[in-house]
Amino acid sequence: MISIIIATSNAEKDIAACLKSIEPHTSLTLEIIVIDGGSQDETLSVLSGFSAFKIKWISEPDQGIYDAFNKGVAMATGKWLYFLGSDDRLLPGFSELGSRLVDEDTIYYGNSKPFYRDIPPDPYGLLQGEFSPYRLAKYCMNHQSIFYPAKTFENYRYRLKYKILADYALNIKLWGDAGYKREFHPIEIVSYNMGGFSSVHEDIAFARDKSRLIRQGMGLKLFIRYLFRRLKDRLRNRD
Repeated sequence: MISIIIATSNAEKDIAACLKSIEPHTSLTLEIIVIDGGSQDETLSVLSGFSAFKIKWISEPDQGIYDAFNKGVAMATGKWLYFLGSDDRLLPGFSELGSRLVDEDTIYYGNSKPFYRDIPPDPYGLLQGEFSPYRLAKYCMNHQSIFYPAKTFENYRYRLKYKILADYALNIKLWGDAGYKREFHPIEIVSYNMGGFSSVHEDIAFARDKSRLIRQGMGLKLFIRYLFRRLKDRLRNRD
């Protein structure tokens, strides 16, 4: 079973379409968990009235999206965990990749299809392609492209210190953890809203700690390579 964990906060304009995008994936055994941060709009009415499938949900104040995701992890009973934004939409490829989840020591991931709301396109193409440890050290991969084994969260949680990029901090640790394999499939599984919360806010705490996280999570050799490339980029930009 795959537990899909959705964090919401005043999401009445998006949550119904998000849930409807899950409906076609009847070939998979799914558990839907919505953690709401105490919405004051009609989000809870939408959840209460949704009849296509059963939803496990709670609504209470929280400390942000990653606090909500940690609560969802605690409620989940599936062998696989998938984290979805209320303004994102599953694509047909979700079922295709979901059917390939066989090894609980492997983190599976695919591609995300960008969806834009009045912002310029992503110049780096970070929603597509395989992430080596070095590519991950340089850039954040898309959270919604990943299926995590539930056992991952026996040892890890999202750190609430990082309000925007706690998933990046988690993935740095996981890509450096020899106990897990990573397997990429070139399948588009989700339409990701590029104008979400993380696109307009900066995670100052993560920016301050990133080098240390890479050193601790991925080892000295990759850390030195990362520092050397960063120095080259700075010198190039100075010219």
